[in-house]
Amino acid sequence: QVQLVESGGGLVQAGGSLRLACAASGFYFSDYAMGWFRQAPGKEREFVAALSWSSDSTTYADSVKGRFTISRDNAKNTVYLQMSSLKPEDTAVYYCAASRSGGRYSVPRAESLYVNWGQGTQVTVSP
Repeated sequence: QVQLVESGGGLVQAGGSLRLACAASGFYFSDYAMGWFRQAPGKEREFVAALSWSSDSTTYADSVKGRFTISRDNAKNTVYLQMSSLKPEDTAVYYCAASRSGGRYSVPRAESLYVNWGQGTQVTVSP
């Protein structure tokens, strides 16, 4: 059974940091590019960051570039999102997802390229 389980969300003040984790099971994690998306209240889900299966490539949304870092530990079947200098506009439910699309440098940004999704974890940034 394919599962992606996010953790690490919570309430933090603006300027603070959080590290999200996403534990994967039920598929060969090392073969998949991994991504993080988020959905704020009343808005559509949007791309945040992606990391190739090889860890050779990353890509970030402009809104988080320089503040967020995506990484993975294939031995633990886990992908992380380190978030720093958080802003109230980062408040959202954060989802991790797995993609089988592309080669070793592939970092998909489109939701349609992701086949497995977690249930999400809430991140709230207070002013």
